[in-house]
Amino acid sequence: MQTRAFGRDPHQVSLLGFGAQRIVDEHDCTEEQAVEIIRKAVERGVNYFDTAPSYSDGQSETRVGLGLEGLRDTVWIATKTGGRTRDLAWRDLEASLKRLRTDYVNEWRIHNVMQPHDLEAIFAKGGVLEALLEAREQGLVRKLSISGHTDPRLLAEAIRRFPFDSALVALSALDHFIYSFAHDFVPLAVEKGVAVIGMKVMALGKLAPWYEQALRYTWSLPVTTSILGISKMSELEADLQAAERFQPMSETERVAFFQEIIPLVRADILRWKASEWMSGEWYQLPKLAFAT
Repeated sequence: MQTRAFGRDPHQVSLLGFGAQRIVDEHDCTEEQAVEIIRKAVERGVNYFDTAPSYSDGQSETRVGLGLEGLRDTVWIATKTGGRTRDLAWRDLEASLKRLRTDYVNEWRIHNVMQPHDLEAIFAKGGVLEALLEAREQGLVRKLSISGHTDPRLLAEAIRRFPFDSALVALSALDHFIYSFAHDFVPLAVEKGVAVIGMKVMALGKLAPWYEQALRYTWSLPVTTSILGISKMSELEADLQAAERFQPMSETERVAFFQEIIPLVRADILRWKASEWMSGEWYQLPKLAFAT
């Protein structure tokens, strides 16, 4: 398993990141299966696990905690807070640590920054950033992070205002064409030493017919890791095989891939870039005082 440095930190994390949103009953994955899948992933070199308290009301975190029992020192755990205030974020973290069966997380991120008011709330007095800084000071979290699916300008401004350690952003090949994090965020993140974590790699399954090409596109970007949602052992095995044989995508290959998938660049497919989830209409970029 190839590994890459975590932004400014030389710590190495696996190219394949484990997206734990789907190891839950809602996705027909039992607790026993979830534990087996997680432990197999670690055995095969996966050391990066991403979860959140909002995933099936904490069931994802609970299963990550169970699956990684006895393996804590060998893995990197990232979880999130959807709270925009210090107090709400602290409540999220306290509950997350219990479910994850750990006394710290490697990475704590502000979840889904989508609108200008989200960005302003982060930095406001009593905002969520205060909780991140306090938790890091107390040793409950190691790295501070932010995530966004929709508007790369907001995350670019966030890392201008504060030295976040990482950012989780939508980097599927389809995202390349609309409100592109690859164009409008990743270069700045690399310049600042912010670890870039890719998500939505398979575009909610729409890129499944181009499975390996989709993975190669995202892994060929200057990302630290990319998280893939896994709910079955067969999915894990396919992802592991793709990671183990990964070769960077050439420009010729990328152009040919784009020509095949461009008809899928629609708001009903890229739902995270719609005005509202499932709306079928593109998110309308707001005017921003700081945007150039």
